[in-house]
Amino acid sequence: MKKLFVLVLGLVTVGFMSCDINKYTQFDMEFTSSITVPSSSGISLPFDLFSPDVTTNSSSTFGSNNTNKELIQEIKLTKMTLDITQPGDRDFDFLEEIHIYISADGLSEVEIAFKTTIPENVDFLELDVNENDLKEYIKKDDFKLRVKTTTDEFLNNDVDIDVYTKFAIDAEVLGV
Repeated sequence: MKKLFVLVLGLVTVGFMSCDINKYTQFDMEFTSSITVPSSSGISLPFDLFSPDVTTNSSSTFGSNNTNKELIQEIKLTKMTLDITQPGDRDFDFLEEIHIYISADGLSEVEIAFKTTIPENVDFLELDVNENDLKEYIKKDDFKLRVKTTTDEFLNNDVDIDVYTKFAIDAEVLGV
């Protein structure tokens, strides 16, 4: 009976320790980039916009979290939002739908987020995210976002949008 108690106590202890280790092996990386929807965009015609290269600084971020590129197990996009910065009185009513893709040197492009039903009168939009493992993209020095969108109204002015991304990193810790 005493051996069974010691065994159960040991398993419970290991369970609690693994929960504590998880909080040290998981962290987030956040990026913000910008895109501009030009005023001359057509109505109901899909068109592409490209972000500037997004620098990851992944090596230093991984290092500050006591890991490195080789120890990354998985990276998933957990949040993507769009925020209109200019003009200040503009909302997302002009969008019919939006799809966002990620690419990086030597890797094929993959869709990471989308929104097919755009709510009315909002200047902040949270997209639906896909469940792709994006570790190979974020481990690169930089990545690029391509935004494929369709508008349902003519734009008189350019619309500047900040694209915020949050990635959850699951890694092994050095020395563990």
